[in-house]
Amino acid sequence: MLMLLTHRNLMNIATLLSVCTWLAMTGCSQQQPYQHDEGFVFGTIYSITYQSADDLHQEIEAELQKVDNEFSMFNEHSTVSRLNRGETVDTNAVFSQVYQLAMQVNSDTNGAFDITVAPLVNAWGFGFKHEQTPTPQQVDSLLQIRNQMDFSAIAKGYGCDAVARLLESKGIHNYMIEIGGEVVARGTNPNTQPWRIGITKPVDDTLTTDNELQTVLQVTNRAMATSGNYRNFYYKDGQKYAHTIDPRTGYPVQHNILSATVLANDCATADAYATSFMVLGLDSARIIMARHPDMEAYFIYTDSAGQYAVWHSESLPIAE
Repeated sequence: MLMLLTHRNLMNIATLLSVCTWLAMTGCSQQQPYQHDEGFVFGTIYSITYQSADDLHQEIEAELQKVDNEFSMFNEHSTVSRLNRGETVDTNAVFSQVYQLAMQVNSDTNGAFDITVAPLVNAWGFGFKHEQTPTPQQVDSLLQIRNQMDFSAIAKGYGCDAVARLLESKGIHNYMIEIGGEVVARGTNPNTQPWRIGITKPVDDTLTTDNELQTVLQVTNRAMATSGNYRNFYYKDGQKYAHTIDPRTGYPVQHNILSATVLANDCATADAYATSFMVLGLDSARIIMARHPDMEAYFIYTDSAGQYAVWHSESLPIAE
């Protein structure tokens, strides 16, 4: 039977062809394109790749701004900045959640993750204020009076988690979120393979120009954070001062661990423990890891001969 090709029929056919072409290109949600989004937050760069037909840049920026508004030391209007100035602030559920996690990690690590370390970080020249190297008397005084908080060792991880929750709410299950080296990865990359995340060799490099990799991990459905003293340090009178401050002593850490990478179910937890392990050193970090079968770690340290050495969890997904 012949069909009369009216204008309406032609329009319907054109629409059908367009739909068929789109289906042929996308197949299903598994074949949707991958979007890439990047920008600046928490004083660092973020990079996000996710599989979606929609560009979610504005919503991602809004989600990150919420976290920045709570925890950024560089945002004078943030909750933590206002509290540090002594203002009365009604904190919300997000602030309380991260604060409680920080308290939990601090307790589990015997005081190695203390968010009231901000005055000491500033005194050593690594915070949002840059001062001179403190005297022993000043360190002792600051250890006794700590009335400022610093969430920088957990905020980036929480920011990754916040974006992950946004993407999940949109039905997106293939993505990789990276904020200043902290990562949440789920599903597969555009090549339908697990996400490959590199761990940088801990070479002294304040300009971040040396990105030689120590190893590569295959990460999926996990969060990952790395902490190290090879990016942020300075020398004074022949002495190296690294940015990781031991909140128990008030001094920059001095031990053989160079880089701590932690994999956990959420990035805020991974972020906090990675920093804690840099404070604790290799032996104490391994003891804590033994108590946490839900986490994995990769530690780079110097051995007794001064050479690079590695300890890692047996289950760590190292790429071949």
